[in-house]
Amino acid sequence: MKRLSPLLTAPALFATLLSSPLQAETSGQPVETRRPNAPEQRPAFAGQTRAPQPAQMPKIAHAVVAEGLPHLWAMEFLPDGRMLVTAKQGAMHIISEEGGAGPAIAGVPDVLSGGQGGLLDVALAPDFSTSGMIFFSFSEEREDGNGTSVASARLVPDENGGGKLENVDVIFRQMPSYDGNKHFGSRLVFGPNDELYVTVGERSDPEPRVQAQDLGSGLGKVFRIDRSGKALPDNPFVNRGGAQPEIWSYGHRNLQSATLDGQGRLWTVEHGPRGGDELNRPEAGRNYGWPEVTYGIDYSGAPIGEGITAMRETEQPVYYWDPVIAPSGMAYYDADLIPEWKGAFLIGGLVAQGVVVVHMDGDKVAYEERVPLQARIRDVKVGPDGAVYAVTERRGGGGSTILRLTKS
Repeated sequence: MKRLSPLLTAPALFATLLSSPLQAETSGQPVETRRPNAPEQRPAFAGQTRAPQPAQMPKIAHAVVAEGLPHLWAMEFLPDGRMLVTAKQGAMHIISEEGGAGPAIAGVPDVLSGGQGGLLDVALAPDFSTSGMIFFSFSEEREDGNGTSVASARLVPDENGGGKLENVDVIFRQMPSYDGNKHFGSRLVFGPNDELYVTVGERSDPEPRVQAQDLGSGLGKVFRIDRSGKALPDNPFVNRGGAQPEIWSYGHRNLQSATLDGQGRLWTVEHGPRGGDELNRPEAGRNYGWPEVTYGIDYSGAPIGEGITAMRETEQPVYYWDPVIAPSGMAYYDADLIPEWKGAFLIGGLVAQGVVVVHMDGDKVAYEERVPLQARIRDVKVGPDGAVYAVTERRGGGGSTILRLTKS
C-alpha cells in the first residue's frame, strides 16, 4: 500500500510516473482502451491503472455446468463437490454434481429482496466438515429501515438434494438502518485464525454515504468479528470511544468482492462511481477515502465532493479501473489446472461481462487480462478440480447459469 501525504492530482506527477523505468519496461497493451470517465485524473503511481496484458495468455474454454437456475448471488463448494448457492429472492439450493438444483433449503430467514438487496453471500465455517456451520449475509427489513445482516446456521442436507438450516442466529447487524435499496455489499471471508471479515456498502445516497468516514457508523466498512458476531479484541478501534469496535477499515463505497491471498491476507474490490472501481488490501484502522477521495465522477457527470483523488491520511487503491468493470465475486488462484494464472486474482465483472484476471508482482498489479463470457458475472470460485467457476446473471433479474472455465 502506498500512503500519500500531499494532494497528488497534478499533470506533472502523471508525466513523471509515465517516464519511470517501471512503466517504460512493461510490454503489451492494456486490455482497456476506452476513454476514461475522468480523463483529467491521473494515477498516483505507475501501474495503478491500465496495466499491460501478459505476453503469454492461456486460451480459455468454458462450458455450462448448471442452467435454468434462479437469480443467484453467491456459490460455495461443499466438501463432497456439490455447490451451495444463494438466490437473491431468498432461497438456498444445493447444486448436484450433475448440475441440477435441489429443493429450496428450509429455514432461511426472511430477506428484503428488492433493488440491490436480497440473500447475498454464503461462507462455510473453516470446520464445516465436522460442524456443518455456514454463515450468510442478507438485506434485512427493520422497523427503522433496513440493512445488511449476517446469520449463522447448521446446514443439514437430506437425501432429496435439499435440506434445512438449524439453529439460525443473526449474529451481526450493520447499523444504523437506512430506508433504501442500494449498496448492501456484501462478502464474507474467513481469515486464517477463524476471524470473519464482513464487507458492506454505504447505502449509495448522498445523505448516508458520508457516514463511510464516521467510525460511529457501520456504513461503508469492513468488519472483523468472531463466530458469535463480536469484535475481535485486537481490532483497531476497540478502545476508541464512540467507534464501532467491529470495524477493521473504513472509507469504502460498496464492497462486493473479497478473498484471501496466498499469505492469508484480505483483498477486496469495491464498486466506484463512474470510474474508480478499486482493488485494495484493507489494513487495520486505515481510511480508504470514500466519499472524500476517489477516482471517477458522479453518475451525473459532476465531481464527487471536491474531485480529489489523493489526500493526507487516506490510502491509495492498489489498482483502479476507469471505466468500471463493476466487480462482484473474487477468488485467488492457487491451483495447477491453469498455471498461467497461479497467484492471480480472479474478479467477476458485471459490466465487463467476464472474468478479470489481475496478475500481481508483490502487492502491485503487474498485468491484467480478461476472459469475455458475454454475461454479467456475479461470483467466481476455484473448484476442487482447479477449474474456475463463474456465476452469471441477467440484468434486472432472471435466471443464472454456472460456467466452468478451463484451459483449452
